Amino acid sequence: MDDFLKHFRSKRLEESQETLMQTQCPYCSVQCSMTLIEEAFMTTKQFKAKPNKQDTTSGGRMCIKGANAHQHVYHKERITSPLLKMDGEFVPVSWELAIEYIAEQFHYLQTQGGHDAIGVYGGGSLTNEEAYLLGKFARVALKTKHIDYNGRFCMSAAAAASNAAFGLDRGLTNSLSEIPHTNVIILAGTNIADCQPTIVPYFRQAKKNGAYIIVIDPRETATAKLADLHLKVRPGTDSILANGLLKVIKQEGYIDDTFIKSRTNGFENLNTHLDSFTLDDVSAITGVPTKDIIEAGRQYGIAKDGFIFTARGVEQHANGSDTVKQFINLVLATGKIGRHASGFGSITGQGNGQGGREHGQKADQLPGYRSIENDTDRKIIASVWHIDEKALPRKGVSAYEMIEKMADEEITGLFIMGSNPIVSNPNAILAKQALQKLKFLVVVDMFISETAQLADLILPSSSYLEDEGTMTNLEGKVTLRKGERPPPKGVKHDWEILCSLAKALNKEKDFDFASPSHIFDELRLASRGGKADYFGISYKRLSQEALAWPCPDEEHSGTPRLFETRFAHSDGKAIFSPLGRIPDGCGAPPEYPLLLTTGRVMAHYLTGVQTRRSPDLLKKSPEPLVEMHPETAARYHIQHDELIHLYSAQGSVIMRACLTDKIRKDTLFAPFHWGGSQAINRLVAPFLDPVCQMPAFKLTYAGMKPLTEKVESQDTGGLNYETVDQGSSERKEKSTRLNV
Repeated sequence: MDDFLKHFRSKRLEESQETLMQTQCPYCSVQCSMTLIEEAFMTTKQFKAKPNKQDTTSGGRMCIKGANAHQHVYHKERITSPLLKMDGEFVPVSWELAIEYIAEQFHYLQTQGGHDAIGVYGGGSLTNEEAYLLGKFARVALKTKHIDYNGRFCMSAAAAASNAAFGLDRGLTNSLSEIPHTNVIILAGTNIADCQPTIVPYFRQAKKNGAYIIVIDPRETATAKLADLHLKVRPGTDSILANGLLKVIKQEGYIDDTFIKSRTNGFENLNTHLDSFTLDDVSAITGVPTKDIIEAGRQYGIAKDGFIFTARGVEQHANGSDTVKQFINLVLATGKIGRHASGFGSITGQGNGQGGREHGQKADQLPGYRSIENDTDRKIIASVWHIDEKALPRKGVSAYEMIEKMADEEITGLFIMGSNPIVSNPNAILAKQALQKLKFLVVVDMFISETAQLADLILPSSSYLEDEGTMTNLEGKVTLRKGERPPPKGVKHDWEILCSLAKALNKEKDFDFASPSHIFDELRLASRGGKADYFGISYKRLSQEALAWPCPDEEHSGTPRLFETRFAHSDGKAIFSPLGRIPDGCGAPPEYPLLLTTGRVMAHYLTGVQTRRSPDLLKKSPEPLVEMHPETAARYHIQHDELIHLYSAQGSVIMRACLTDKIRKDTLFAPFHWGGSQAINRLVAPFLDPVCQMPAFKLTYAGMKPLTEKVESQDTGGLNYETVDQGSSERKEKSTRLNV
């Protein structure tokens, strides 16, 4: 038998064919590079992902998502031809018919309702080239102002705060490589251990070198295990906590007066505000002991060098941009920015969340992070696009506000590329109803997602292994992702789809692109002189190394550290911002007494359309679990692993309870990677940040009951369960529109 096995293995090795594909993980903002090894033997294939040891961001590491990402690419449910809905069923049709049909429908709807009757909805995982092209397609081919993307729900609060404070928005002001050399780190609302695990070693090394780490989170996450001090804050009160830390820094004399006078504006108003409250006030509101507030403020203030990193935990609130500004105030007040081992960062969530918002998917932006309302910026882009500046639409509305316009039948047609909005939007029940009201819906995706199920036409797109293009990671580094696997027969790249549609809309000359590099060359030109200047970056240079923008010419080596001598405001100074509004989370109504917050788990990404089709990832996390404290569960007569009704004023879902003492007793946590009756965003109200329109995903007032107990209609915003079993629920859907 041993001889037989040896012979079999030897024969397999001789006859197998090995294919190597250089690529990058399609998921988080680290964009870890790797080699996917495909070994084919007879009719079987085996795969192994090998991390790139020369990757200057990931350091040659890879997480379970990256190691298993290829599984969804080879999944049997991939779409390989356009699908037209006929009599409620999807029927394969030719590309020629699909493109012609879209052009006819869009023309008809715009004839009836004007250019803005069509909306375009993008995604933060598109390459830079495709994000750029989608923005151009909306504004040149369709001439609509209605374009936004799911990155609105990811980085808009941090972007608004960084632009206000620094005059520029880039995820990190410094390179990750500087983290091990700092003295103190504040991680506010970021769970990097689950969301960006390959950068955790930077923080472990910092701790090993003596850095003091402070984690601000209502849960004891895997990231919190790194902490010397964990501040278990009440959800929604992070801005108050940041003000408390600044008050400590002021009281104990750690303010950097020289930096404030020479490089900032506006500290006087903030200084006056700090005298209007006590640290005990802060403790009462946030739930963080006064002694811990003092210790955290003291540790950050006394340190020579330090970093503050924020993420969705403090950003996804109706006052998210205001909250980020308060953490930036700490950085500016102590002068910990613009030098080695000191700075600020917002940990980008999506794979191309940084590049996606720089080049035109966002409602108010043009390529190069230019403003669509700025006359000079408009003229520059109009010149690049060879159109009259007057023909360029003005700004549209945010992603959720587009949903409202669909519900009100102002937008009657929608083109979605790389997003699943009926799962990702707040008030998800209304989002579904709004899309059902559309007269024509086109979805570009690899799979029939929850949103694609509603489409009139689905177009199959290529995967990360097949689609070449650039991505911009959380450091602001532009990387070149190869597309070395041929797409399945019948599948097109996103950029090819857009060019074909533009041709059908008689805009062929404006979209005459032959390759991603051809598109990138125009993107470089459009970004030249803008805040996000890519002009000096080329495919040739990227084949050798990743480059951080701004990079204004081909002799420039990129900018790994920002603001060394000046900030991006016209006077070169940063701006302090006093707390502008009362934060949420200070009190819950009696009918919804619990504070529900949402987030990610390590095995999944966004709405799970891809990761739920990776068997190894789904096995690790097969369903969403609602985390709650055992004492909280006991009050509601809920057992561990029991299915429960979780409800808010917006609606109700069914999830399984997970009891843990690593969460506040007034707080629940649920992931957002599932759809249907387990889509947690059905519960989230459409309260939007007035500055950036970020929804309040991280704080929903909620209630819960065991599945065996009936949920009254007033507890679910009018949602009545008709039949329920251990696996599914059927229900009548009724949206509750809340005035914001």
